[in-house]
Amino acid sequence: MTSVCFTGHRKIECADMYGLKTLLDSTICGLVKRGVTDFYCGGALGFDTMCAHMVLYLKKRKALDIKLHLILPCSNEEQTKNWSYSDKQEFYGILMAADDIEYIGSQYTKECMKKRNARMVELADGCVCYYDESLARSGTGQTVRMANAKGIEVINLFNMA
Repeated sequence: MTSVCFTGHRKIECADMYGLKTLLDSTICGLVKRGVTDFYCGGALGFDTMCAHMVLYLKKRKALDIKLHLILPCSNEEQTKNWSYSDKQEFYGILMAADDIEYIGSQYTKECMKKRNARMVELADGCVCYYDESLARSGTGQTVRMANAKGIEVINLFNMA
């Protein structure tokens, strides 16, 4: 395994956010020890943002030879048009630090998120998620089902945090 995608809910309802971040840190470090060098992130708020920050932190602070690849559903302006100023600033900081960015399309459409999710799973050998199975009709649920259908390893941090 050399590549992993991230998927998770935008709203993270976790009593121990520090514990979740610590778990994410150890999960990514463990994957790096197993040979993972490429991490694919969809650029959404919530878990995606947490994962992007963690990869960038580990790359810089622990000098890990890893890459953050953003797979975005549409243009930056389209994706962030309803976001708060602080969320936009955080997003643009991640964009500047990412190793590369792939855009699925320029406009937001009904299908762009699904296509983004499919592209991440296509590129990945594994999937790290924060998935509450009671929210199966979510984009996260859809991505996890795609990963399971592909037969790649899925690590769900929801039940571990």
